[in-house]
Amino acid sequence: MNTEATRKEIAYYYPNPMWDRGDWVKNLILFFDGVALLVPEYIKEKPRMLDPAIVAGLEQHRLLHILEPETVVDATATAQLAGAMREIIESGKLDNLPPESTFDQLSMSRLGYCGDESLAMELFKELSERGLARATEDGKSIPMHPKVRSLVLVLLSQILRSYGSKMDAELSPVTDRPRIVAALGELLSHRVIPTTGSVVTFDMSTVSVDVGSFPIDEVLDFRQENLVAYRRYTLSARRFAQELSKMNDMERADAFDLRQAELDDLASDLCKKGRKAWKKPAALGLSLTGAAVSLAAGHPLAAALSLSSSLLGYAASAKPEMGAYSYLLGASARFS
Repeated sequence: MNTEATRKEIAYYYPNPMWDRGDWVKNLILFFDGVALLVPEYIKEKPRMLDPAIVAGLEQHRLLHILEPETVVDATATAQLAGAMREIIESGKLDNLPPESTFDQLSMSRLGYCGDESLAMELFKELSERGLARATEDGKSIPMHPKVRSLVLVLLSQILRSYGSKMDAELSPVTDRPRIVAALGELLSHRVIPTTGSVVTFDMSTVSVDVGSFPIDEVLDFRQENLVAYRRYTLSARRFAQELSKMNDMERADAFDLRQAELDDLASDLCKKGRKAWKKPAALGLSLTGAAVSLAAGHPLAAALSLSSSLLGYAASAKPEMGAYSYLLGASARFS
């Protein structure tokens, strides 16, 4: 059985099938054991077309994992997505969304059409009746209100974590979009998603040098030498968030400053390593937002996380160690 210390941690990039900037991925790979993308079959060559050099470098070192929603968003995942979306729809949270002149495309496979077509069609119907989705124009994707599309992809970022068991890894959601992480925090704070404690967000501390301007091969060499130190930071942030989210207000107030100080110490060490290697000032931040989700509440998302916990080797009798969470990587607030 794997433990948290030895299990690989793969960064699952969301919300889109492909990152926008290759420089961002060069920084991301320092903290994780690989990067996973959820890429529909009809655009499966998009990563190699848009960023051939970085994709080739990652593939050479077996650090890139292409997940196919036609397989990954299976019947179970579709049921969990449909159930969570139905709870949110019935709560009325989507009733007063501002109108949008332009809808964004969401692949039908990511909505679950390949997993359970009937459930996916029911979900589409509910959204369509509210003017939040429109009939497919290409037979492959659905035009959807941008905020609803983001909501679906935020939910999938948590639901699909159970797929990490098939990779013998932790599949950790990571994004470069602050608004997406803010949406997750809002979702966790709402009564629709029961939690055992408050949502915890660690500030984006300066944690590393921006290595985006350096060749991918040099970045990967540096990564190989320093991965243990970088991984310690990501694991500590996640563990601290889980611990703090389960505390009451008084306990959390006493513990948060101590936890943040410990993370700042780890970040300081990474900054020193980066400055020494790259002769640049540190200007990159990695933060985390998360909360422990109540597995006894029967919510579809809670059930998905419970399944993840079981598949990844946690004892069934133990308190849940896997709440909902997401990392955010980007320019540190101290330098933006």
